Amino acid sequence: MNHPSLLACLLLLLPYTLTANQSGKYTIIKIVDEETDRGVPLVTLKTVNDRQYVTDSQGVVAFHEPGLMNQQVFFHITSHGYEFPKDGFGYRGTKVTTKPGTTVTLKIHRVNVAERLYRVTGQGIYRDSQLANLPIPIKDDVPGNVLGCDSVLAEAMGDYIYWFWGDTNRAAYPLGNFHASGARSRRLNTGGLDPNKGVDLEYFTNEQGFAKETARLPGDGLTWLDCLMKTYEADGSRRLFAVYMKVKPPLQVYQRGIAEFNLETQQWEHRVTFPESQRVIPQGHPLRYREPDGEIDYFYFAGGMPYIRVPANAKDLLNPRSYEAYTCLANSTGSSYRVGRFDNGQLGYRWTTLAPAMNDTIANKLIADKKIKPHEAANSLIDVDSGDLIRTQHGSVYYNELKRRYVLIVSQIRGTSMLGEIWYAEAPEPIGPWKYARKIVSHDNYSFYNPKQHPFLSGDGGRTIFFEGTYTTMFSGNETPTPGYNYNQIMYKLNTQDPRLNLPLPVTLARRVNRGTYRWTLGRLRDGYVGTPLFYALEREGDGLREITIGSERMWVAIEPGPQRVALYEWENADGNVVVRLEGEAGPNGYQRKDLKLGYVWRK
Repeated sequence: MNHPSLLACLLLLLPYTLTANQSGKYTIIKIVDEETDRGVPLVTLKTVNDRQYVTDSQGVVAFHEPGLMNQQVFFHITSHGYEFPKDGFGYRGTKVTTKPGTTVTLKIHRVNVAERLYRVTGQGIYRDSQLANLPIPIKDDVPGNVLGCDSVLAEAMGDYIYWFWGDTNRAAYPLGNFHASGARSRRLNTGGLDPNKGVDLEYFTNEQGFAKETARLPGDGLTWLDCLMKTYEADGSRRLFAVYMKVKPPLQVYQRGIAEFNLETQQWEHRVTFPESQRVIPQGHPLRYREPDGEIDYFYFAGGMPYIRVPANAKDLLNPRSYEAYTCLANSTGSSYRVGRFDNGQLGYRWTTLAPAMNDTIANKLIADKKIKPHEAANSLIDVDSGDLIRTQHGSVYYNELKRRYVLIVSQIRGTSMLGEIWYAEAPEPIGPWKYARKIVSHDNYSFYNPKQHPFLSGDGGRTIFFEGTYTTMFSGNETPTPGYNYNQIMYKLNTQDPRLNLPLPVTLARRVNRGTYRWTLGRLRDGYVGTPLFYALEREGDGLREITIGSERMWVAIEPGPQRVALYEWENADGNVVVRLEGEAGPNGYQRKDLKLGYVWRK
């Protein structure tokens, strides 16, 4: 009878998979997501004597440390939004036998809802994989000779996706490109790389091979870009515009306007300057949207929430008076803001060209002056788990085909990190109501700002959302940047069918205009109906939920009370007619409340 070798028996006891590889002197340590078996980027392995190694975009560390080979070495294992299991003493890590030419595979648990895919920009995206002679998906190991860059803009044009970034670092000197770098990549259906694997960027470069300045527009100081807009003109042409900002130290924006990208010269060209008196300034990634009862396409700009718009054509983009804000602020020309309210006390929102949208700075001033309450800030969401108020910073909104709703992915201001928490919310229309949100990405004392969804990367009818943001120590207070990753773009992938994204939607007793008939609606109101939400409920079943039907609308409510939840009761009269009311609300005359709760719904 054959008996297993002593070595084989010992290997069965190790907390990882050990296989042979052709990497020669290296022990390859690969960290994979326990749910997907995909390699996880940005995982830190630290030895007992504090030597640190960070996995590349395939989850690989090529380990060769003189004095630590051919023995058992303990690694502490940490990563933003991921957790390695604790051992008996509470350490999150494991021993690895560092035998050259072998591969060790370790599984890590993902806490984030979103899955980290890869780094998009910078040097050494697949550094350790290259050291280990493993295949990598992109052609260039230092695309555009770029070491780091700030905040992505992206739009599909023809066979290509065009990408632009802010301040960009180079290898030759600490000062790099401060007038917007750019690149393009092929779309998947024209020979481009599968976005699950990476983005193969072709940078617009100068004579030195470094990413060239694409936006050296008139004026002193730096040039930043925002609000990348593709228009479909009446003559059949497609044009690409952006908001530009001229910036003087220390980060003072002194001029804004519109620039247009010349596809032939690969340069941004000045088109119009906004006057200093301009009250409505577009900010954030645009969503193309047509009003249900209209014939005009608009760009809605999601600087925090999509509360600024302009008709989506070149003529209006170049007319500063065409930009409107959805705001409750009264018309003003100074920095003292007044708030308008309706007779019922609610904030009086309307579209106007004469007052700005409420941003975080304005909201803070209004709260300090006791003109609004914290939950009335326009850039506010509510954590569906805790009921805590979330103040948003910057994000993007797009329509999701599968959900049949608009999805906001946005960064938080002053969360568990200063600018590193990313939230997900849904609404039936671009202007909302935006209410309940779920955190999908978290960072430990690190920034990850300006998240941008890429709808042109997803071809599965809305099941997947790809999005990226800027990973940096900037604004975080962290003085220990992650080598290679710092000040670069990281791509994430989100499964929209994840049960954790089953969020409360508005429930409305909607009235049909000019007919006086009513119907209960969960989510988006049907055309021709109007009304305001009475409470929120869920569209899908899940743990701790109960299915109910109100009118002809099916929905799920919570079985137990919780943050922002209130009991919902039926009231019935002698004729058997039934209405619903929240706990504490009185029923109509002649109706009696039933003792049995329907369940717990979420407050409006």
